[in-house]
Amino acid sequence: MRQEPSEKVFASRFPAGLRDMTPAERKFALKVLDESRDRLFSALGELSPEQLQYPAPGRWSVAGNIEHLILVENFVLRTIEVFLQRDPDSVRGSDWQAGDESLIARVAGRAGRATAPDASHPTGRWPQENLLQEFDAARAITREFAASTRADLRSHFFPHFALGRIDCYQWLLFIAAHSDRHRAQSEEVMASPDFPAPKNIPVQYER
Repeated sequence: MRQEPSEKVFASRFPAGLRDMTPAERKFALKVLDESRDRLFSALGELSPEQLQYPAPGRWSVAGNIEHLILVENFVLRTIEVFLQRDPDSVRGSDWQAGDESLIARVAGRAGRATAPDASHPTGRWPQENLLQEFDAARAITREFAASTRADLRSHFFPHFALGRIDCYQWLLFIAAHSDRHRAQSEEVMASPDFPAPKNIPVQYER
């Protein structure tokens, strides 16, 4: 059984830095994490096994999109934790200067296609009936971190292949926006003319 860190663990691992999140920043991060999670469950939460694995031409299946989200969210949070152990860098700043909401719109938008790193490609790591549960467990850990950390997220950075060097607070927003991006990609698959009709019992996850 997955053991989720408590708020005390996150707070003690990353003690207060030069600049804690403001109340508004924390509220906004939690809001986008919660809302993106709810949108994903609303759109994908009651699909049948046949629908989850439907292979649309040139696209990942819905199951593949969910698996990718789990992999990326786990990776990003682990990487945030690694970079928070390093000295803060308050001089250079983030390469993304257009604002947090603009970053969310850029990541969530489907105007351009991006090629994900090979390590985050879906390969069937989890049974498809467990995918939503695994996603929800990953999101719960991310949310707990966002709710409790006292680390100076704005003074720690690591690069994204398309966005450049962004700060760890922006990476939390990336997680939420990335969920919306792949929910939308899944909805494009579901809009395929030959997407299976709901014949089987849906794979439901108790929230």
